[in-house]
Amino acid sequence: MAKAKTQFICQSCGYQAPKWLGRCPGCQEWNTFVEERIVEEKVPERDLLGFEAEAVPTPITKIVPEERGRLRTGIGEFDRVLGGGIVFGSAILIGGDPGIGKSTLLLQTMNGLAAQGKRVFYISGEESLQQTRMRAERLGMASDQLYVASETSLEKILQDIQALRPSTVVVDSIQTIYSSDLPAMPGSITQVREASSRLIYLAKHLSIPVFLVGHVTKEGFIAGPKVLEHMVDTVLYIEGEGQHSFRILRAAKNRFGSTNEIGVFEMKDSGLVEVVSPSEFFLSERTRATSGSAIIASLEGSRPILVELQALVVPTHYGVPRRTSQGVDANRVSLLVAVMEKRLGVHLLNQDIFLNIAGGIRVEEPGADLGVIASISSSVKNRPVKPDLVIFGEVGLGGEVRGISRSEIRVKEAARLGFQRCILPKGNQEKMKGTKGIELIGVRTVQEAVEKLF
Repeated sequence: MAKAKTQFICQSCGYQAPKWLGRCPGCQEWNTFVEERIVEEKVPERDLLGFEAEAVPTPITKIVPEERGRLRTGIGEFDRVLGGGIVFGSAILIGGDPGIGKSTLLLQTMNGLAAQGKRVFYISGEESLQQTRMRAERLGMASDQLYVASETSLEKILQDIQALRPSTVVVDSIQTIYSSDLPAMPGSITQVREASSRLIYLAKHLSIPVFLVGHVTKEGFIAGPKVLEHMVDTVLYIEGEGQHSFRILRAAKNRFGSTNEIGVFEMKDSGLVEVVSPSEFFLSERTRATSGSAIIASLEGSRPILVELQALVVPTHYGVPRRTSQGVDANRVSLLVAVMEKRLGVHLLNQDIFLNIAGGIRVEEPGADLGVIASISSSVKNRPVKPDLVIFGEVGLGGEVRGISRSEIRVKEAARLGFQRCILPKGNQEKMKGTKGIELIGVRTVQEAVEKLF
């Protein structure tokens, strides 16, 4: 007889305790412990799928490399984030807020593979077959190679995959899948870990890519044990604001590509549509000759993106001035405001400062520092920045403007969009040669930058 015991498991991080605790020692969350019955069983000598285990140590020089390359989905932005396509046998975890477009994007991806003659398998644990068909009709999809199942039993899903042998599998979502071998409820830490491990095991043995859709917590992280993100090969997040139509696909982890690449999509009635030129998309509604507005050239992975940074500086009505920023790190903004007060002599202690990046995109890199100072200075002086000027550069505490990486492609993107002048670090300007169609203005300090602006 298997010996049964009870443990309390945190549903946020997977921390286990012999008794109920009000606050989890692992993730510091309150009221997350749930009692689960755990059955200790002897692990059989056969693997989880019924295959004989043949794990034999092999010299790395004797291993035959994969020659099939990658699966191209037909969606350029999706392939870019993955590093050039889907790697055979990879496990990919996709997270995002409810209604952000996870199921829509994956259904479009599977339809793109099915259009190439690939047999794909879409498993929905949250929708019926009729509901999935209605979504497919709304997106204009119809292919005999796209197989759909509404199933939550892990054992039945594994049987269907082995019988169908598709080229790609989607499980939407992993929190709805359960194994009858475990007494825990569906969505619990135990069930999520068990279902994920067996699906990933299947992906590696049959060389079938598996997409797992994960729910997210209120903080925006994928729900379930943190070990789940370590088990998979790639972790993707779909970001976007509810009031904006654009969506950003970002890689938080990728064993087969860069984690700095992003894909930009626009949500329409027909689904998610690729945005080939994000700079034009984010600058499409730009208003000219407005104080506090500056165009910065940021970099997301290998792609330059021009965005509009807006600042509004108004007298404060409280004892402590407000520093509010959307799309830019608030701590970085406070640091740059202190630099302006010390190096430029601008008094901002009695001013409220509001910063926003138009379109809702978020810029994390330090190349936006000079743009922040330019937009705040423009709002303080109530003088607009020239509409044909783009700016970028990192600012140090001494007021010096430091060089940044990949300045050439930033300048080329600005020139392609019709900008006539660019203020950039002097170190970057000295290394650039042969740039046509745009005037390069190199600066060494923030004082020089502000003088060139107005």
